[in-house]
Amino acid sequence: MIRSADTRRTVSGNSRKKAGADAFKEFDASQLYCPRCKRAVPVRKRLLLVLSEGDKYEYLCTFCSESVGTKIDRKAKPSTIIR
Repeated sequence: MIRSADTRRTVSGNSRKKAGADAFKEFDASQLYCPRCKRAVPVRKRLLLVLSEGDKYEYLCTFCSESVGTKIDRKAKPSTIIR
């Protein structure tokens, strides 16, 4: 039996770093620590503000509705004002 040469391409260190950085630019939290419940809890994401730099979201505890964090989504399309 004859085996063919290994045809896998190698990825340079720079390419690997670039691909890794793009893969983790945006996160959505599924659980965060709630100071009222005193434990990590599932969260709901609620749109808080529409800003020129992006949409601002607030994370709320699903049990007590305490605000446990915020996030600005910079990838959101800019809003246009209709006059």
